Amino acid sequence: MKKKILLATAGLLSVIVLGACSGSSNQDIATMKGGKITVEDFYTEAKKEQTNQSLVRNMIIYKVFENAYGDKVTDKEVDKEYNKQKKELGDTFDTQLQSAGYTKKSYKEYLKQSLAFQEGLKAHLKITDKDLKTAWDSFHPEVTARIILASSEDDAKEIKEQLDDKGDFAKIAKEKSQDSTTKEDGGQIKFDSQSSTVPSEVKEAAFKLKNGEVSDVITATDSSTYQTSYYIVKMEKTSSKGNDMDKYKEELQQIAEDTQMADQTFSSEVISKELKKANVKIKDDSFENILSEFLTTDSSGQTTTDSTK
Repeated sequence: MKKKILLATAGLLSVIVLGACSGSSNQDIATMKGGKITVEDFYTEAKKEQTNQSLVRNMIIYKVFENAYGDKVTDKEVDKEYNKQKKELGDTFDTQLQSAGYTKKSYKEYLKQSLAFQEGLKAHLKITDKDLKTAWDSFHPEVTARIILASSEDDAKEIKEQLDDKGDFAKIAKEKSQDSTTKEDGGQIKFDSQSSTVPSEVKEAAFKLKNGEVSDVITATDSSTYQTSYYIVKMEKTSSKGNDMDKYKEELQQIAEDTQMADQTFSSEVISKELKKANVKIKDDSFENILSEFLTTDSSGQTTTDSTK
């Protein structure tokens, strides 16, 4: 499934530029009988919008992490991430970039901040033996399978009947699968327990199959769009992880790190520490509460890190 560029900053940046232009705060935006609207009027109202509040919060956090960890992110890494997203989004990339308010340059600047944020999280990682054991419990090595993404539930049931009647899985996948990435290769795909190329419901069903077995119709729901899809999977070559954790030490370490970095409590604690270290202070009362989930405000109005964190 293709991703979307979600973070649009152009609108907020225009607000900040308008409000920050030296000597232009009383510049007229529009005039009418009995009054006018100035840049200052616009900026005052714009600051109240929740979307702009959230964007200012994100800008502060990303700026703090960029200042602290930006030197760990190379231009090569930024280009790699840029090209990766461009490939994933395909023909829609340029359109989405423009719709989100980015140019190639500004989007690469955003990607650098995003990668610096990831570097900041990594700097605080502490992986324990317990974390590795948890990763091991859910780990499954890479398998080779074939999948068919049906156009509807009824279509999936008809395909399943054909397969049960000794239909050729690869041939049917080429003819009827809606998955453009795999259909030309007869639905063939490789994945492990951490892969994002197939839904979790498909992985769960596939790992239960023996070589040559075909699943029942699998219902998968996208957690972001709530769209329901219907799959059938055939196991080509399964594998067992066995009992030796050391054999998969690198994989388990990566799984544990990814799990910890995706944990909201961990992220919040890291952000709180970095904001405190950067001595962040909010100077505009309109934004006094934007960091409240990471910082607390004492009676003097000074922002400090929550002592409970």
